[in-house]
Amino acid sequence: MQRITIGVVCLARTTFDWEEAGRIYARARENLKKIPEIDWVFEEELVIEVGDAQKAAARLQSRSVDGVVVISGTFHLGHLALIIDRVIRKPVLLWGFNELPYNGGKIRLNSVCGVNLNASNLYKAGNDRYSCIVADDIDAQWVDALRIKIALERAHFGLVGFRAHGFFNLAPDELRNFTEAGVLLDHYEIADMFGRDVADREAEEEESRVRSLFSCDRVADEQVRKVARLCAAVRRFIAANGLDATAVRCWPEYAAEYGIAPCAMMSILQSLGHILACEGDIEGSMSMLALRAAGAETPFLADLSQIDFKNNFALMWHCGVAPANLWDGTCERGLDTYFAGGKGVTADFVMKPGPVNVVRIDSARGRTRLFLAKGEAVPMEKLLKGTYAKVRFERHVSELVDTVTAAGVAHHVAMAYGDYMRTFEKFAKMQNWEIIRG
Repeated sequence: MQRITIGVVCLARTTFDWEEAGRIYARARENLKKIPEIDWVFEEELVIEVGDAQKAAARLQSRSVDGVVVISGTFHLGHLALIIDRVIRKPVLLWGFNELPYNGGKIRLNSVCGVNLNASNLYKAGNDRYSCIVADDIDAQWVDALRIKIALERAHFGLVGFRAHGFFNLAPDELRNFTEAGVLLDHYEIADMFGRDVADREAEEEESRVRSLFSCDRVADEQVRKVARLCAAVRRFIAANGLDATAVRCWPEYAAEYGIAPCAMMSILQSLGHILACEGDIEGSMSMLALRAAGAETPFLADLSQIDFKNNFALMWHCGVAPANLWDGTCERGLDTYFAGGKGVTADFVMKPGPVNVVRIDSARGRTRLFLAKGEAVPMEKLLKGTYAKVRFERHVSELVDTVTAAGVAHHVAMAYGDYMRTFEKFAKMQNWEIIRG
């Protein structure tokens, strides 16, 4: 979970029940402190006058907050939120408290109207990236959306080699990714990754891990040893370069130069928490990192590889790189060499059932879009090689395919177990990105 810093101010006006608003705000601060991995910067006194807002904005700016929560404790001056936004220039959550029981026929907070005022002012001032909530508790999805934004901005991304041969649609738009998401990319050679020195003892420990995870009777012992040494070498490579997410040109050079493709290694290291995207797909790795920042355990890349219109399902498949921990626990989880002239050495299993989300940060025609789809992975027999799940999506699979192809969404998508759709919707609003709904 990405650690972030959030500033909080509570606006009020003395013509309403500002004293009770202050008590509600104090309770809210105690509840906020319970949320993990957040450094809170509270303006503890109510912000009532323009001077209060100016001082609060300066204090929040000095603490380098990643986002700001502007609470309408009561209705208030319209200047206050605008002053804070002008200084902070970070994502804003406008939060209103539920109205209190009437007291003598007078509305006590009028907090909702304060949220409406601030939203209208921000929108008409050109800010499209705010979110709003009226509730007793903070919008947890907005908080996690902020985690995604900050995770992308702070992560160190590496591209090993280039995109896969002919996969033009996966080529990164590096400066757009930097401008819009703060992603700064470094390039490395393929041999730099697999050529790291590995001690024999370390290789033996990795080999024990490989054999404990997979049935290895369909691959040669030397191939198992190569997988093990590659696991150790890549862990060293990632650590030496301080990489948070890595995309690898995994074919055709890898098998030719090292002797095996890196698929099995990627399955193992992803199960240990590393973000590794195959085929040089940087925006795929960005999508995976975003899912992890939102709370997903081990996101992975998959292709929309088969559709069944009659039975309304899609096969989300890839050659054999999905995290080993996502095995369904029923089929045999093995290694195989079914491609690259016997040098593939891929993971081979059916993935577990459960709710899934599909996400793709995708650049096209000078803009960045966010593809989102929600579905359910259902049990299936082990009928083919690679790693795969049979998924029924919320929309009929025919509509899903029509959407993907009409919008030119890249053929790789990041997939994870769980439901993070609302979080990604709020993240898209923070980024001012178009949402393509699958």
